[in-house]
Amino acid sequence: MAAENSKQFWKRSAKLPGSIQPVYGAQHPPLDPRLTKNFIKERSKVNTVPLKNKKASSFHEFARNTSDAWDIGDDEEEDFSSPSFQTLNSKVALATAAQVLENHSKLRVKPERSQSTTSDVPASYKVIKSSSDAQLSRNSSDTCLRNPLHKQQSLPLRPIIPLVARISDQNASGAPPMTVREKTRLEKFRQLLSSHNTDLDELRKCSWPGVPREVRPVTWRLLSGYLPANTERRKLTLQRKREEYFGFIEQYYDSRNEEHHQDTYRQIHIDIPRTNPLIPLFQQPLVQEIFERILFIWAIRHPASGYVQGINDLVTPFFVVFLSEYVEEDVENFDVTNLSQDMLRSIEADSFWCMSKLLDGIQDNYTFAQPGIQKKVKALEELVSRIDEQVHNHFRRYEVEYLQFAFRWMNNLLMRELPLRCTIRLWDTYQSEPEGFSHFHLYVCAAFLIKWRKEILDEEDFQGLLMLLQNLPTIHWGNEEIGLLLAEAYRLKYMFADAPNHYRR
Repeated sequence: MAAENSKQFWKRSAKLPGSIQPVYGAQHPPLDPRLTKNFIKERSKVNTVPLKNKKASSFHEFARNTSDAWDIGDDEEEDFSSPSFQTLNSKVALATAAQVLENHSKLRVKPERSQSTTSDVPASYKVIKSSSDAQLSRNSSDTCLRNPLHKQQSLPLRPIIPLVARISDQNASGAPPMTVREKTRLEKFRQLLSSHNTDLDELRKCSWPGVPREVRPVTWRLLSGYLPANTERRKLTLQRKREEYFGFIEQYYDSRNEEHHQDTYRQIHIDIPRTNPLIPLFQQPLVQEIFERILFIWAIRHPASGYVQGINDLVTPFFVVFLSEYVEEDVENFDVTNLSQDMLRSIEADSFWCMSKLLDGIQDNYTFAQPGIQKKVKALEELVSRIDEQVHNHFRRYEVEYLQFAFRWMNNLLMRELPLRCTIRLWDTYQSEPEGFSHFHLYVCAAFLIKWRKEILDEEDFQGLLMLLQNLPTIHWGNEEIGLLLAEAYRLKYMFADAPNHYRR
């Protein structure tokens, strides 16, 4: 009878964070079950009910109203012969046409100047680092495009994402991959790593501004606590830990088909193809099999939390870094079947152990109801209210809750907000900081939010703010942007971490 009641409880509580069911904010914020029940009815009314000017009063209402805006081809079958398209005022049309002709004539007046200024700029300086920079560089003439329909244009737009988000470690600005200073830093790393007993404190200091790609695999193993500082013990330690991991595979992996593990394995199997879906490396069947084994073994060895959506993302940086030890070119298109079985086994085992070390420090993020994330989101809200009261009040005015966007930031460690190359650079610093993935990450999130204050303050409705915060334009970011973000996060930590009277109101 107790088992029956327990089973009924878990069925009723399956939607709570911490279960293996979809987690709030992991892939996308969930819909209320009561809303999904009436989804078909609501959708059938879209074409018959006129657009309301009133802003969405809640997040669930916002999700319901925009849930079909992402359907492929949702605007291809629009009926342009309907009366709504025939009520255009002729005076407005003539005025708009006259304005367009006038702007066009102005652009043609000074062609020589525009051509000369463009030709004077070297090709390497024409890269736009982010779409927010592009918006800031627009001149005031663009304001004529803002018309009374601006409120309707706040509906979600599909983000433009390149087919492949590059994993290369180079700066997005096109700077050379190796400067004289970086060569000097690489030599310093090699001296530290080759010493009989590596000075881990000195290694952390050197790693804070970034780790050179050539020495990143061994540096990450040391900073994770996976490898000992003594060079003579490293080879035996690696051999023993890799054998131990594959012992777990032999002992536990077949149990994925047993009834009490089926739900866990099924959720992992569903989530793996969603992991960085635009990078071909992670769509290879062999790579997906590796990820399934890593996540399943970790889940059954940590029953307090089990598998939670979002943990699958945390494997990818380790996998890419340890793969780069055997691959010189960019790895996003590399076919892993070209590697030997021993190489693949080493990459898999090292990824498992380093991910486990990371999760040991933030496991309360993934236990039942995810209390660690709840506390961090609340701390972020308090911190932002002290750092930038204008942004904080802007959220309150339009009823935006921090949980609606920052849950994913904490659950996935900003991995859904940044290109993978930026996550790898970010983790260089996280592994150098004490409690980098928990405590310091809070200040990185605060700095990341304030980075977009202009764009945030420009949005004046609930829908626009949520769409901005869930699709921030970082696809062109590189090491430079991450360096500035980390510097600001360090400044915030220095000001607020040890100043509780300033931290609280």
